[in-house]
Amino acid sequence: MLSRRLLRIKVVKALYAHFKSEADSLITSEKNLTSSVDKTYDLYNQMLWLIVDVMRYASSRIEIARSKKLPTREDLNPNTRFIDNQLIAQIENSPKLTAYLEKKSLGWVRYPELIKSLYDSMVGSDYYKSYMEAPDNSYNDDRKFVEDFYLNEVENNELLEEVVEEQSAWWADDIDFALILAMKTISSSRRGQPDLPISAKFKNEDDREFYKELFRKAVVNYNDYLQYIEKFTQNWDVDRIAFMDNVIMAAAIAELTTFESIPVKVTLDEFIEISKFYSTPGSSHFINGVLDKVINVLKEEGRIVKTGRGLM
Repeated sequence: MLSRRLLRIKVVKALYAHFKSEADSLITSEKNLTSSVDKTYDLYNQMLWLIVDVMRYASSRIEIARSKKLPTREDLNPNTRFIDNQLIAQIENSPKLTAYLEKKSLGWVRYPELIKSLYDSMVGSDYYKSYMEAPDNSYNDDRKFVEDFYLNEVENNELLEEVVEEQSAWWADDIDFALILAMKTISSSRRGQPDLPISAKFKNEDDREFYKELFRKAVVNYNDYLQYIEKFTQNWDVDRIAFMDNVIMAAAIAELTTFESIPVKVTLDEFIEISKFYSTPGSSHFINGVLDKVINVLKEEGRIVKTGRGLM
């Protein structure tokens, strides 16, 4: 499922785009936000399929070798452990996954150079050689190999990043999130399951509404939130305060005052962490200091009320 951390990041980015473009349609901006969230889930499903296309490429190479006019003994009796991998077969035959990919027209068939590159890198690796030469073969061995493939070939792969960005502008920063979800699915897979344990897009209806409500509150009350922020930034050079800092703090205030079940510390920690990756180097300390003071005022005014159930 898509984490609340990811949903918060999506909201912050959508707010930044909304205000920077001076958009006057909340509905349009919210649709763009929803599209961005949906696209991340698309990439997760497509990421699961990547190993299948690499396997199919390997299978085609074996068939070509067998079809030679003068095939060698190795050509006629190849090691098929990789193409017979039980987990890859589960992925390839997953009713949920194949239906989703077909409905969304997702896949990697238009990027044979990526598949070949992944295959070449894989067969040259130590983990591949160890797997192919192992005397025994179990489902756990097959799953461990698939995990190794994603960790060694997919993570930080520049060509994959280029291909992903070419397919969708929404995916520029989503590869790591999609990879984490794919790895969780792979790790949770077991022999004999009727289908892959495909993650739902949202944990529950609360999460489905969480990011939309957070975005709406931040947009509608943005100027009100800025007044709180400006009370504690009067001695700062306005030109040196990153616009993203204000966006992040406004989103944090929206969450603090809207969602009674989310503890103050959780909200503060989450948005400070987001600022470390999406704003300037010193933003996290700045945002922490300002929000601490804003929170005290909001509590005094009775605008922050928490139920204490401790949801993330």
